[in-house]
Amino acid sequence: MLMGLARAAVEQYPTCDLHTPAKEVTRPSERDFVMAPKLRIGLNADFRSARKDNPAFLYLCAGYFDAVSKAGGVPVILPPLEDPADLECLLDVLDGVVLAGGADLDPRNDGFMLHPSIRLLDSRRETFDRMLVRAVAERQMPVFGIGCGMQLLNVSQGGNLLLHIAEDQPRALPHLDFTDPTHRHALVVERKTLMDRVYGEGEIRVNSMHHMALDEIAPGFAVTARCPDGIVEAIESTREDWFAIGTQFHPESDSASALDQQIFEEFLKGVAAQAGVMKLVA
Repeated sequence: MLMGLARAAVEQYPTCDLHTPAKEVTRPSERDFVMAPKLRIGLNADFRSARKDNPAFLYLCAGYFDAVSKAGGVPVILPPLEDPADLECLLDVLDGVVLAGGADLDPRNDGFMLHPSIRLLDSRRETFDRMLVRAVAERQMPVFGIGCGMQLLNVSQGGNLLLHIAEDQPRALPHLDFTDPTHRHALVVERKTLMDRVYGEGEIRVNSMHHMALDEIAPGFAVTARCPDGIVEAIESTREDWFAIGTQFHPESDSASALDQQIFEEFLKGVAAQAGVMKLVA
């Protein structure tokens, strides 16, 4: 009788196969998920030429690449290459660039006299940095300049610098305190800017460790934050086809606040947005 019932079931439900074992339920593996590729962000670095028995070497404060990583990017450190073609090969695989801070730019490269307070970058680094920012601008690649990186961004696009705040703006607040590496000052932010998205309303204080500053702002850029004494502390591009920002203060530094990290997050968002536009155009 049981066999008769089984046969009847097969006739009523022809897709049912009593002799076929049930299929195992499989869970998707990690390889079944396609992760969006992380953005690759180039970082220039400091350079020290060979001295007596010490070889030349490259170095970079960890805060820069740690901040890029925390924001979701992959930091790629760029050595001070001499061949422009080699630099172009690197830029081909990058999504954006962070121009790191350091010592002082040589004003003679921009037609100004050398001030006695200036501590020059190694000439090999400055030569490379200037080649890098020219290539970035030509490609309209997203860029974030920090400290002298912002100063370089400004002068490369037609702006200029105050060579020594204490002399050029004697009423300005102290922007450098050798006895206090955590020296900070207030920040006044322009509304409806990237800096406004990061800090919003309320009292803002940022670290300050510079004696040079922006004077005339390059065409195509606008000031987005100042110290209350008027010294420029942040800029961003006003061009729709180029996402470029800069801060005179150092959001990657140990003396930065937790809120400062959001500048890197906003930069990565801007890089992702421009990368999406570029893919659509391509």
